[in-house]
Amino acid sequence: MDVQQLNSVVIRFAGDSGDGMQLTGDRFTQETASFGNDLATFPNFPAEIRAPQGTLPGVSSFQVHFADHEIFTAGDAPDVLVAMNPAALKANLGDIKRGATVIVDYHDFTARNLAKAGYAANPLDEEGPGSLGSEYVVHALDLTGMTVEAVKGFGLSRKDAARAKNMFALGMLSWMYGRPTETTIGFLERRFAKASDIRDANVAAFRAGWNFGETTEAFAVQYEVRPAPMAPGTYRNISGNLALAYGLTAGAVQSGLGLFLGSYPITPASDILHELSKHKQFGVTTFQAEDEIAAVGAALGASFAGSLGVTTTSGPGIALKSETIGLAVALELPLVVVDVQRGGPSTGLPTKTEQADLLQAMFGRNGESPVPIVAPRSPADCFTAALEAVRIAIGYRTPVLLLSDGYLANGSEPWHIPDVDQLPVIDPAFAQGPNDETGFLPYKRDAQTLARPWAIPGTPGLEHRIGGLEKKDGSGDISYDPANHDFMVRTRQAKIDRIAESLPPLEVDDPSGLPGHGQARVLVLGWGSTYGPIGAACRRVRDAGHPVAQLHLRHLNPFPHDLGEILKRYDAVMVPEMNLGQLSLLLRAKYLVDVIGYNHVRGLPLKAAELADAITDLIAHTTGEISESDTSESGKMEGVQ
Repeated sequence: MDVQQLNSVVIRFAGDSGDGMQLTGDRFTQETASFGNDLATFPNFPAEIRAPQGTLPGVSSFQVHFADHEIFTAGDAPDVLVAMNPAALKANLGDIKRGATVIVDYHDFTARNLAKAGYAANPLDEEGPGSLGSEYVVHALDLTGMTVEAVKGFGLSRKDAARAKNMFALGMLSWMYGRPTETTIGFLERRFAKASDIRDANVAAFRAGWNFGETTEAFAVQYEVRPAPMAPGTYRNISGNLALAYGLTAGAVQSGLGLFLGSYPITPASDILHELSKHKQFGVTTFQAEDEIAAVGAALGASFAGSLGVTTTSGPGIALKSETIGLAVALELPLVVVDVQRGGPSTGLPTKTEQADLLQAMFGRNGESPVPIVAPRSPADCFTAALEAVRIAIGYRTPVLLLSDGYLANGSEPWHIPDVDQLPVIDPAFAQGPNDETGFLPYKRDAQTLARPWAIPGTPGLEHRIGGLEKKDGSGDISYDPANHDFMVRTRQAKIDRIAESLPPLEVDDPSGLPGHGQARVLVLGWGSTYGPIGAACRRVRDAGHPVAQLHLRHLNPFPHDLGEILKRYDAVMVPEMNLGQLSLLLRAKYLVDVIGYNHVRGLPLKAAELADAITDLIAHTTGEISESDTSESGKMEGVQ
């Protein structure tokens, strides 16, 4: 058997919602993580709770990209597609590369299933130019039949036996790419410990798939992707929602506060509620409220009582929570509001990704009610971004919007587990006694941060009143004085602006020269989950010999102090976003820089190859290598607004 060395591979498992594709992909990912490859994943769920079996809307997929070097995305196009039925083949065929490997379970290619998927004829039987076999390397295998045969000794019905076909496929792919099997076998033994027949059948199917790969003549080559070099330390594979839950917990522990989560389940944020409910030992209390408004109200009440109040949701929930977030602005209490963005408007694309809630986060409240905005850039970075949101909320007595999205929430990557002793300490600095000769003034401010004191109710001598009506600065008495209202509005804005003083200088990635003196004339500026596609695209452009600079923002309100100066260094600034140009709008308004938007709103991550082409075109236009009149219609920057 020949063994072929590869630098990277992108595999997509696809099938019906009941075929276990998410579990299959997750197990392959865990095997890959234990092997030491760098990796990134992209689970893709159907929006329907249970679409009709065998139909296109019911297709579920899981894509994993692994490599012997640092990677940034889950891959633009799969090198391998494993399709469990005709619908899975049809739904995903347009995404894969010409010449890619396609493995299909032909057992389910019945006339009925073909018709459900919209096939007039069986694509596995077609021949000649344009056929499946002429475009791809096709392996049509009876995965279901081989699975049923492999597990027939465990007393399962044929239907139950066939359900283990995902483990057969996993075993086969694990053999093809030299993945370790111990983690999966151990997982199956733990998961089905109370159902020995199911446990043994799944293990047998997994091993049968491995053995089939090793003995069949269908696969003439086994592939090897060596481990990636990584900094010393302990790593684990982590999803964005899990990292965010850990970051919130760490923030509460580092501040010495109990964490109270008030949440209403909503895709794709629910996993944060599920995870935090497991950590009572760290002082975490979770409350599944009857609706979004009750959830944020309870969280704000917990903050008033001296806990770290947190609420999690997606875009529709932010709309419902907006009045209470405005109340938190007026009360000037810490509150972390997590928005795991999804496709909109309204219910929109509940299982698909988007980053179109930025303007809602900035302005989605009545009155002048500024709120800091923090955005993680990768699944693992959700941990650090959550810590930062907690720091700002507590230190500046303000609600903070944390903007994740579906791609980060469900995707995963290796996470270098930090040393707990090195995590920053966050001092809540509760009021301990009177702060004025007249007693305790609830709106007397810290000279540096402009934050008001945080007094736990019931503390002797710190009796005070807060509420949603406008207050007089200092005393907190209700005030309808026009001059006081103007002063309070400006003070609350100045408090948010002061946050920028605590931010480190921005770091521009431009390897063409020393920091601040690179040769690049084009800057690609992003935020949130576009970090991966932008990084991969910039690497492609640089490998082709074109200098380009990259900058990614974590803080979207306030912007870092040095952002304006950096923008003015470059002849052109491109801003890729999964919206119609929301950050572009803010940058144009604040810095009067005519940034160029690159905007796709497909419910999918940006594709690095397409973005690289757009960056290359912009560089050519900026440097004068190509004039507008010389650019054909096909060569113009796709998606640029």
